[in-house]
Amino acid sequence: MKRSTRLIAAIGFAIAAVPVFAQPIKIVGLVELSGTGATSGTNFDNGAKLAAKEINAAGGILGRQVEYTSSDTQSNPAVAKALAQKAVDDGAYVVMGPVFSGSILVSMTETQRAGVPNFTGGEAAAITQKGNPYIFRTSFTQATAMPKVARYIKNGLKAKTVDLMWVNNDFGKGGRDAIMKALAAEGIKVGADIPTDPGQVDFSAAVLKAKQSNGDALFVYLNEEESARALRELQKQGYSKPRVGETTLTGQKVIELAGEAANGAIAHVGLTADAPLDTVRKFDKAFQQAYGTRSDHNGIKGYTGMYFVKVMTERIGKVDGKAFAAAMHGAKMTVKDNPGVLMDVTFDQHGDLDRESFLTKVVNGKQVVTEILPPLGAK
Repeated sequence: MKRSTRLIAAIGFAIAAVPVFAQPIKIVGLVELSGTGATSGTNFDNGAKLAAKEINAAGGILGRQVEYTSSDTQSNPAVAKALAQKAVDDGAYVVMGPVFSGSILVSMTETQRAGVPNFTGGEAAAITQKGNPYIFRTSFTQATAMPKVARYIKNGLKAKTVDLMWVNNDFGKGGRDAIMKALAAEGIKVGADIPTDPGQVDFSAAVLKAKQSNGDALFVYLNEEESARALRELQKQGYSKPRVGETTLTGQKVIELAGEAANGAIAHVGLTADAPLDTVRKFDKAFQQAYGTRSDHNGIKGYTGMYFVKVMTERIGKVDGKAFAAAMHGAKMTVKDNPGVLMDVTFDQHGDLDRESFLTKVVNGKQVVTEILPPLGAK
């Protein structure tokens, strides 16, 4: 009897002595795999999965494997909030997503309450203006991107008046407010102000308003599917003025859906698989091999976001969400030391990032980078 007791005790001790580094690091994706955000969310999710696979193949993070799982928010903020709470309850170290601004603005209250770092692909300026110390971007805020667009409209297009076409949700409203402020700063007037509905199919009336306004250019700020529909309608109605946007307008999915109607579209892009950088070319090749298609900017957001987690966790030397979040503020990551981040990047005290970006144009069905723009913080 005593021998059996000693044996059980020895087994228990051995189990307790299993090192913590053998346990996987839980990272949970809250992504739009269905609904109006399916294109964005699926790309973001695929990018995160690709990075996790690469990180695990290289030994993981601090010797521990990454356990990345993702759930479908259905492009619904209420579902995203519930899934965020579940991720917290399941012991997530970091949450990736959602991508849509309306969803992250709701769901991040749950990760903030639990002290769980949360990366998002959302661009609405309001996301990082609420004082949440656990929220971090994988893309530019609208407040960072729109001044670059406005400067191009003024200096590149020489436009005096610009019409706006935008989607009436949190993403679109934030973009509209940011571009109007940026245009005003450059002395450019706004002509027609044209809101559209999320998931809108018929853009004939919206395009007609733009044509009747007779502005010098049209700024288009819609989600992927809607952008493609708008471009096709613009072509159908013979709109010949410059069509300018931010990131989404010249994305791969939009080009595929719009066909030749996308040719000539111009956009400032924070991330693109067409960037003339060796690190991005390597990512582009790996993504195509893994999924049989090219990534849009959302795939790069998910991919780099996962590498941000690796870099900062190894920098602080432990898996600690609160320490991770504190270290992220003011952090700088370089490609030289961390190739997976793809481009040198810095984070400010709000969780916003700064890095190089690109001016792009669709030529013969392909997104072409016409200019590399320096970080706003570059001297």
